Parts: sequence; C-alpha cells; structure tokens
Amino acid sequence: MQRGSIGVLVVAACLIAGSASASPVSFTKLSGADVGGSPAATAVYEADLSGNGNILSLTIADNSTGLGGAAGQFSGFDLDAIVLSYTDISDTSQLGTVVPLAVFNFSPAGTFFTPGVQRAPANPKLFGTDVTGTLVDNLVATLGAFDANSAVVVPPAFGFISMGDGGVLSFNLSGLVNTTNLHLYIGEVGDNGEVAAGSVTVSQDPASPVPEPGTLTLLGSGLLAAVRSARNRRRSNV
Repeated sequence: MQRGSIGVLVVAACLIAGSASASPVSFTKLSGADVGGSPAATAVYEADLSGNGNILSLTIADNSTGLGGAAGQFSGFDLDAIVLSYTDISDTSQLGTVVPLAVFNFSPAGTFFTPGVQRAPANPKLFGTDVTGTLVDNLVATLGAFDANSAVVVPPAFGFISMGDGGVLSFNLSGLVNTTNLHLYIGEVGDNGEVAAGSVTVSQDPASPVPEPGTLTLLGSGLLAAVRSARNRRRSNV
C-alpha cells in the first residue's frame, strides 16, 4: 500500500550562518492503522529531510486555523510524538523498526513554545504545558513516544501537547545532525483533520525563545496573523 501525499512541509535550512534558504518537501501520511490509545488513535506523518545539510534545531508551526479537533485546552494541532531517524518506513506497522536519534531534549532547556489561540471556551492553559502554559510539560506530553490518549477529559487525556491555532513549537537538538537520508516522523492525535501541513523549519542555528522572521520562513500570512492576534490579546490583558 502506497503512502498518500497529504500536503507540504516547508523546510528552511540555514546553509550559511545568518542566511536562510527554503525548499518544499513532500509530507505524507503513513499507510496502515493509526497508532496509540483511545478513543481516537494517532495518525503518523513522515518527511524526508535530505538535502538540508546539518541541522541544529527544528520548529513546527500549526496552521489548523480553527478546523478540526476540539476546543479550549485541546485547540490546534495535537502533537503526540516527534522522532528523527535514518530508518525509512512506509507503514505504521513498521514503527517498531524505527531507530530514533537521541537528539531531542524535551525539557524547558531544549524546547521553546509560543502558544496559539484557544477556541471557545478557553482554558487557563493548553494541554501538555506547564502551570504557566508557556513551557512543555513532558511528563504529560511524552513527545518521544507515540502513546497519546485522545480523550478531551483530564484524565484520561495523556501523551501529547495541544499547540493552539497558530502555535509554534521549537526544539534545539543536542548537536548537529546530518540530514542525508534523515526522516522526520510526527504524530497527529485523533487523526481529525488538524494536519501539520503548515510548516516545519530546520536550521543550523539553535532556536530562539521568540521565533525570528529570518528563520521561520514561508509560514503564511494567515498563520502570522493568528500569532500576532494572540500576542495582542495577551498584551491587552496585562
């Protein structure tokens, strides 16, 4: 069974320090059954990152724009797991053969999160974040494993982070990673239409606490507007 093309990941590689270039990469959903817990399982997507030199950071930007999924703390793209590997698979039944690279640090020291907009009714924070709502709580999110329970009640909801509409999540890798034959696997909790087809950005530079325009390219005017709107609302409430 062939993988079906779902969308495009936009991948930008800083080939020269301070200078970014971008190229589109095919983004596909793995064949086979969804994985993980109930009531709805996780869809797994893959991107071939070959040709982007050596990378030191990776950023995912949600572009669900209010479509699909739940509201409140479960708004936006719900990320079950993220894995980099030189193992190439085409079906979810092969996930057990994937050898993940030990390059992610899912603690606050290795991640930066810009929360997206919640759909009404809003919650004090997005699911899978710490008490401030601005950091990943990996004891809940468990981003190294495809283990999400997609319930919209806490508990039993577990094993993912909800990014909010327009949310941005960056990861600093433990060292430079060669992208030749490198594959990125991500899990979409619930397989409910919040496909992360907006953008993934990879860079030779470490990610910044606040994503910089020179690094986050081709996110799209709609996504940028959503992020700005969220920031303006937060400022107006101070």
